[in-house]
Amino acid sequence: MAMNPPPFDPELAAQLGAINEWLPPTITPEMIPAGREPHIGSLAPPTNEELACEGLFEVEERAAPGPPGAPEVPLLICRPTGVTGSRPIVYNIHGGGMVTGTPRLGIPLDWAEELGLVVVSVEYRLAPEHPHPAPVEDCYAGLVWTAGHAKEIGGDPDRIILAGGSAGGGLTAALALLARDRKGPRAIGQMLMCPMLDDRNDTPSAHQMAGLGVWDRTSNETGWSALLGEARGTADVPPYAAPARADDLSGLPPAFIDVGSAETFRDEDVAYASRIWQAGGIAELHVWPGGFHGFDGLVPQAALSVDARAARLRWLRRLLGE
Repeated sequence: MAMNPPPFDPELAAQLGAINEWLPPTITPEMIPAGREPHIGSLAPPTNEELACEGLFEVEERAAPGPPGAPEVPLLICRPTGVTGSRPIVYNIHGGGMVTGTPRLGIPLDWAEELGLVVVSVEYRLAPEHPHPAPVEDCYAGLVWTAGHAKEIGGDPDRIILAGGSAGGGLTAALALLARDRKGPRAIGQMLMCPMLDDRNDTPSAHQMAGLGVWDRTSNETGWSALLGEARGTADVPPYAAPARADDLSGLPPAFIDVGSAETFRDEDVAYASRIWQAGGIAELHVWPGGFHGFDGLVPQAALSVDARAARLRWLRRLLGE
């Protein structure tokens, strides 16, 4: 049965043609190297000087011991200059479909400035050169270092929030599961922005949005196949690779989950929120009408994007009780 896709928000749709010129809906494996070029569209990674925002932030690069037998894990730390004492930490995991991206892109400096947060952005190894479990193990190693060195970087080890978008959102959800199961650092919240959670890639929204918007079903197959190889879509995929596979979603930090109605990940993200509630957990879910994948970063001035960013900030304020 053919399913019509939901319409894009008109304000977002007006920009989609220009976005698709440099970020097409469909990403195939041979496009991965080009996606790692440092100047994709307008998304050149900011320098330390640019991240400092004319003195608003202190920017520091550190490295955590890697997983056993693996290299060190680079960490980029941004801390508001005017803030004293131990502040909450946002542990940020970048997106990029598991195959591209840098810890310098999408750093939530707006949260840091508004709420006085320390941001630690982790650089994990990318697939397909480094398949599962390399990315999530790197993220875990960086989290262990961050919790252990929190006071040294001006942070509070008892107030760590995990956050990520897209593939970073999937890794954030996986990291919350891994930290729970290993009795590792306990986060107070997990911010999952349009997270990539399910390697099976077979939901109605995945089929509806094929060839449309940003990151369609073929792109998703590209990313998951890079991470999992032949195991993708089989019974052999662990929840630390694809969190939608987890049988038990109890005992997790409160979650904020948001997603567009016009994107591949809609149905898997809604299902994940529902399963957290069914397990007795806490989740706040937003489905932004007409939003394509990553709309708020790609068209930041749109009314829907402004609303999405404001909702995240409100959740953080409530979570921190400040």
